[in-house]
Amino acid sequence: MNKALEVLRKRGFIKQCTDLDSLDSLMDKKPVTFYIGVDATGSSLHIGHMVPFYAMHHMQKAGHNPIALIGGGTTMIGDPSGKTEMRKMLTIEQIRENSESIKNQLGSVVDFSPEREAGKAIMLNNYDWLGGLNYIEFLRDIGKHFSVNRMLTFEAYKQRLEKGLSFIEFNYQLLQSYDFLTLYQDHECRLQMGGDDQWGNIVAGVDLTRRVAGGEVYGLTFPLITRSDGKKMGKSEKGAVFLDPDIFSPYDFYQYWRNVADADVVKFLKLFTFLPLEEIEELGSLQGSAINRAKEILAYEQTKIIHGQDEADKALAAAKAAFTSGSTGGGNGGDKDAIPSLELAAGKLAAGVPVMELFAMTDLCSSLGEARRLIQQGGANINDTKVLSIDTVVDSSWVKDNELMLRAGKKRFFRIKAV
Repeated sequence: MNKALEVLRKRGFIKQCTDLDSLDSLMDKKPVTFYIGVDATGSSLHIGHMVPFYAMHHMQKAGHNPIALIGGGTTMIGDPSGKTEMRKMLTIEQIRENSESIKNQLGSVVDFSPEREAGKAIMLNNYDWLGGLNYIEFLRDIGKHFSVNRMLTFEAYKQRLEKGLSFIEFNYQLLQSYDFLTLYQDHECRLQMGGDDQWGNIVAGVDLTRRVAGGEVYGLTFPLITRSDGKKMGKSEKGAVFLDPDIFSPYDFYQYWRNVADADVVKFLKLFTFLPLEEIEELGSLQGSAINRAKEILAYEQTKIIHGQDEADKALAAAKAAFTSGSTGGGNGGDKDAIPSLELAAGKLAAGVPVMELFAMTDLCSSLGEARRLIQQGGANINDTKVLSIDTVVDSSWVKDNELMLRAGKKRFFRIKAV
């Protein structure tokens, strides 16, 4: 098997391919231009969005030429794949702002340096060709190649028909297919890659490109990543694990990976880091509490890739402060500065703050109700002292070294600094 495809296979990226043998042969002969698309539905990608782009990194490293396609045009329609209801419609300005944010985030995984020779990557926005389409001409020239009966056999549409599928969403597959045709004609793009929920759209794009341009093109999908407990990967107590540090802090990002289940460590090291497979297999052989070493490496490598080495170092130091030397972070365990924190006036603390209100101020609890449940379930601690009652009032007598270290459960920390 071609070197790049073999890397993807060994790391667990390949789910389906329209013609793996022919694609393998093509990639052995010369570098292939391929693309992966992502719609600009939010200001930040979350870690689930990034699986295809980690695969793009490996393809680029092997000398193949990536196109990262921002869906500025398709975002205006909304992909029904994997959704139980119609996506919220965004303004053109919102989509433009989201597109710019996403461009910066993809650069953490894919090298867009213009001076790069082998594996040269470019970034495009499909609004550039979709935004000015003449709808009548598009229906005549492109729509005629699509069978409604066949479209309805794809899982994305079958699921949505039960709850209602809008006509605007029904057009999405035509537009994504037209992307592939455009990229083939303008950039000699021969391969589209994406998550397995995109299989129907990708197959449709392959078919359209062959019909209209006679191109031998291919589609390849990646498995949708779940945790060992069957739940969707990339979800935390705070919600989705976003890449934007203002939404999801680098410290929380580090902790998410540090706390994955033992059964997921090797799989995630293969998918979400660039460590050699031999090293990953060695880490996977660790048993018992020693597996925590593999989790620390996973957390550090992932944080370094997405947020940079400085933030990874800070998160590691903060984790040592929180865990090595006790939850109060005392001693020489590490630097606490990366632990999420807020400042609270010493005078307010002196007067006393209800404990539920205190926890609800932090990232540990999103509401008073959540704080109440945390305390009642015995999961709330302040400076290693368990909070026993929801009626507790926290005053300056609780302060140690000018701060309070709040903990939810065993592994989530938040500092309140008295100023």
